[in-house]
Amino acid sequence: MTVAHNGAPAQVSPAQVSPAHVSAAQGFPAVAQIAYHDGEFMPLERAVLPVTTQALQYGTGVFEGIRAYAQDGGGLAVFRAHDHYRRLLRSSRTLRIDVGGTVEELCELTAELLRRIGASEDTYIRPLAYKRALLPGQKPGVGLSGVSDALSVNAFRMGSYTDPAGIRCAISSWRRPSSDALPVRAKVTGGYVNNALAVDEARAAGCDDAILLNSRGQVAEASTSNVFAVIGGRLVTPPVTADLLEGITRDTAVTLAADLLRTPTDFRDLGRDELAGADEVFLTGTGTEIVPVTELAGRPVAGGTPGPLTTALMSAYQDVVRGRQPRYDGWLHPVHV
Repeated sequence: MTVAHNGAPAQVSPAQVSPAHVSAAQGFPAVAQIAYHDGEFMPLERAVLPVTTQALQYGTGVFEGIRAYAQDGGGLAVFRAHDHYRRLLRSSRTLRIDVGGTVEELCELTAELLRRIGASEDTYIRPLAYKRALLPGQKPGVGLSGVSDALSVNAFRMGSYTDPAGIRCAISSWRRPSSDALPVRAKVTGGYVNNALAVDEARAAGCDDAILLNSRGQVAEASTSNVFAVIGGRLVTPPVTADLLEGITRDTAVTLAADLLRTPTDFRDLGRDELAGADEVFLTGTGTEIVPVTELAGRPVAGGTPGPLTTALMSAYQDVVRGRQPRYDGWLHPVHV
């Protein structure tokens, strides 16, 4: 991988930073003390940006959240790394960001970072591509052209953090932005102000997460997750036209439901009342994985406990990410020591 802070190539030498383990300090998460930044691996304290960074000023960055899982047979594997980096590159094109590498190069960069930090437990990886600084001769102001591009990647230890017994969700008063106002199918940093406001409102009301409706009053997505309902023995999830981000874990759940549980998925509009009356509700996301929603807007979902289909999907997901299902080994990018 060869990306420099000014958009020009910069060679990455394996000898630039000595290997170091993820911090063993008490607390959660344990942030790795090495990051990829300015075209090289460096100590985390050196991976800093000036206050003049364009992405900080205007939200002109894109990112991914990727998980690496400890495998039952030993070692570590990044889950669906290729799919995450394909989406990062698609998002980057929306903001005219040149990441400077291919999907394969980004996957290998990630594996190299995990090797350098000595990761052996479940780890979360955060690649961030962003607009950095005005190029010489450019006038100040908001814009996507005439601004340099950069890529940073950091990681931290992170296991499952949602409650498998279920979470409580509010229906947010904040609406999901429309795709004609914001590129909602790109993972753009500035758009997450909307998510942050929704989560803040939900937690102030004693809930764990927020479900946002779109401008038409239909279910869009949760703060950082996609929404599923079980209705009449079938999965129902909003279509991409509902102004949502097409989640990679969403696709994983749909695939596993069809392949392993013989359960089809309907991609259609989902109203608030229909969601409240569903047999089961769950969320999917890289961070949240698959988590049951047992209370919605102050009312229990069905019996107020995780339903059988949700429970089966949660189990199937863990089997896949831990390498227990060989048919899905193509989704695992091994980190060879």
